[in-house]
Amino acid sequence: MLDAVLLNGYIPRNNLFSIKGERDLELTKENHSLFKANARQRAWVEVNPSTIENNARNLRPILSNGCLLMAVVKADGYGHGAETVSRAALDGGANSLGVATLQEGIELRNAGLDCPILVLGNLIDSAELLACLHWDLMLTLSSEREALLCQNLADGTGRHFSVHLKFDTGMARLGCHLEDAPKLIEKIDQLSNLELKGIYSHLALAEEESYCELGSVTFHQKERFESVVRNISISTKNCCFHLANSAGTLRDSGLHYDMVRVGLALYGYNPLKYSSAEVDLKPALSVKARVTLIREVASGVGVSYGHAFITTRLTRLAVVSIGYADGISQNLSGKISVLFNGFRLPQVGAITMDQLLIDITDHPEVRVGSVVTLLGKDGNDCITLQEWCDLNSSILWEVLCGFNQRLPRLLI
Repeated sequence: MLDAVLLNGYIPRNNLFSIKGERDLELTKENHSLFKANARQRAWVEVNPSTIENNARNLRPILSNGCLLMAVVKADGYGHGAETVSRAALDGGANSLGVATLQEGIELRNAGLDCPILVLGNLIDSAELLACLHWDLMLTLSSEREALLCQNLADGTGRHFSVHLKFDTGMARLGCHLEDAPKLIEKIDQLSNLELKGIYSHLALAEEESYCELGSVTFHQKERFESVVRNISISTKNCCFHLANSAGTLRDSGLHYDMVRVGLALYGYNPLKYSSAEVDLKPALSVKARVTLIREVASGVGVSYGHAFITTRLTRLAVVSIGYADGISQNLSGKISVLFNGFRLPQVGAITMDQLLIDITDHPEVRVGSVVTLLGKDGNDCITLQEWCDLNSSILWEVLCGFNQRLPRLLI
């Protein structure tokens, strides 16, 4: 019988496990919390809220006079943690938050955030719409159907739905047809249980370099948006017009209107290859993992699934406890490196579901328990998200949102 169980090189003061028998290993309630608290046991994401706050604060000066800043925190804050990002962005000067789903909005309300929150996705049934009313979430309307449904649901409650109308200017996704927008705006204005808080659309190619050219998609979207705005016959005193995402915000102040919806830039990334806007943005996220095993193999040995990598010398391999189930795309196999004490160590063989392998033959200082950096800075070097995107033919948004929830988010 064991007196204690060694975990990560130490024995907790109150034994982590109580042993009742050889086949009966019981995790006690008190020690279960100790185990969960050890977030650096395997692999994790580090997030710096101060960096997000500074990014929001640094975006404010480039906005047009009076323009509001919405922090888009959907997809769990682009993988950074929605509550963490929301609080940091609001501290940095954001006025409101944007989420994709009803559940994301409710989670922020449950976290105690009472600022304006807009659900950017389309809600279609009565239960979802009533939940928006209950949790004081602004919802996006794309058709007359949802507007009339909201009117009926709110009837007799003494409460009003706060809504934003979205219309399509060239995305062919959410939003009513461009030609239907003026009449739908008038219809919503006549519904006594609805308060029209915003009118907006979404840019499809704001990253394009040819924005200033007369025939560019963004130029045409801007024209279409303004054609609707100019012809609105209702009072828009309390209504906010917004079109720009991060790229539009950084592209041209003429796209700012009353508010901008900033996602990627908030997290420290500029989606534009060329930008005239001078704004200091820094990534707030890094990914780290621990070495769990080191082994030595001879020359000519196939490594990992498929044996795409075969050793050409006596090789020391380190098993790192992170894989494609955590968001490290298998398409990156054999293309990326990790950082250890400022040195780049090549990843070899196929990335597997829960592990990947690195060649540490020239770095004997790497040991079991050593921490390597997959994304972010270590020493004088830094592995950037754009590197992964270039190697994987991916986009920044996809990589950020791909980090699995089994990776703990640690605030630094």
